[in-house]
Amino acid sequence: MGPMIRAASLRGFAPLVRELGGDPDALYARFGIDVGALAHDDALVSITDHDRMLDVTARELDCPDLGLRLATSQDITILGPMAVAIEASSTVAEAVECASSFIFVHSPALSIGVEPDPRGVRGVVALTYRKDPRQSPYSPQGIELGLALFHQVAAFLIGERYGLRSVEIPHAPLSPVSRYVEAFGAEVKFGGETPALRVHRSTMDATFESANAAIHAMALKHLRSHENPTRTVAARVRLALAEVLGNSDPSLDTAARLLQVQPRTLQRHLAQENTTFELVLDQVRHEAARRYLTMTDLPMSQIAALVGFAEQSTLSRAVRRWEGQSPREVRHAAGLSS
Repeated sequence: MGPMIRAASLRGFAPLVRELGGDPDALYARFGIDVGALAHDDALVSITDHDRMLDVTARELDCPDLGLRLATSQDITILGPMAVAIEASSTVAEAVECASSFIFVHSPALSIGVEPDPRGVRGVVALTYRKDPRQSPYSPQGIELGLALFHQVAAFLIGERYGLRSVEIPHAPLSPVSRYVEAFGAEVKFGGETPALRVHRSTMDATFESANAAIHAMALKHLRSHENPTRTVAARVRLALAEVLGNSDPSLDTAARLLQVQPRTLQRHLAQENTTFELVLDQVRHEAARRYLTMTDLPMSQIAALVGFAEQSTLSRAVRRWEGQSPREVRHAAGLSS
């Protein structure tokens, strides 16, 4: 099983789909998302299926600003226990540090941080929002949802004028640029390397009226009780394999060497986590193949090599097992030509 995200991230999805004339239950079934789980914010769903559903829904229901619209029906409470710690923080810097340390509770595939301004402007920093492509494919709608929610949380905690200079979005605009300006109230730049909100450095020192040291300490204690799934052996194997896939032999011996353990020791640790090396490798190949099929126009023979298969026929059999469709059918369903 790949990385997950809390079901709260789909809050507002069903009514929005109905408003657009779609059938949310049919979409949930199509992408393997348990409808029952969506009744509980803390339930987990696959972040890859979550994001694929957003991208496909936006395209099929002709709603290119789906992620931006979905964000308007959400707020800081979708972050669950992390929201309590963030609201009780004393400053923006402390809140971002908290979010950076514990975003794995929401989804281990996501990360938040503070980095130098990608434009090199003095006195400006970037509040970054990333999804690890080694764990789950890039999703334009998923990124727009995350950035828009990030912006709304900042505006809620600090005020509408919180020092936002501009927004960085890696992909090309999906909607008219004016729609992005309307959503963020600031300039939006496309084609950069990292999704981010560019803010004045002084924003990091802004204080919260909701600051409460006692509640903050209690919330952090609760968050520390959660095990970070990115620290599991299986997760470390996934990341190691994602690095070598298509370049080196994705074998048990290769993974063991990268993780500096004996192959038998690695097998034993994976067994303790109720999985096997073969299962982890199959998941990594599945997600890589899906990414190449749905987000590139690479030929099938090249995709086969990139996921570590010697023959294109092996890729075809694997994709049919994973998706119930041929590689060309998967590509066609994503709106790409075969």
